[in-house]
Amino acid sequence: MTLDQLSPSFPLQWERREPPLPSVAVLAVGAAVPGLAVAARERVRAGARLAVLAEDGPGLPTTDRVLLVLGAEQDLPWADGARYLGRDAGLLTPTTARPTPAATLWRRALGAAEGQLCVLVPGRALVADPPVPLVSGDALDPFTRPTGTDPDSGADGTS
Repeated sequence: MTLDQLSPSFPLQWERREPPLPSVAVLAVGAAVPGLAVAARERVRAGARLAVLAEDGPGLPTTDRVLLVLGAEQDLPWADGARYLGRDAGLLTPTTARPTPAATLWRRALGAAEGQLCVLVPGRALVADPPVPLVSGDALDPFTRPTGTDPDSGADGTS
């Protein structure tokens, strides 16, 4: 969801965070999705244990595509245009930025239930159940294409 779809009673602002949070995820939006998918696929094939959450598919405009890769900091892939996220009071935010008011207020404002994954970055919010680790890097193949995924493929390695 974009932040335009929310109506919290307080404005979101960002301030620089020093030191940065440790990375626990990397997020790609729009044209950055295929690059992150390729990099994550290669990391999984090399033995990294990663989980993936995606908003993608035929008919979804390229600018609205989202790919979130979660894993240990040393296993996370790098991709041009992607953003590293860290955990701040149960909310995934950019590692170098702090939302104000506090992250705990934003998690509640986004309606995240206990155990749900909650992401907040400038211009975008995402609340979802946590994904399971990928079984195969091949599950990322559909996301490597700039036009969206094959409707018969799932990011969790299922078809």
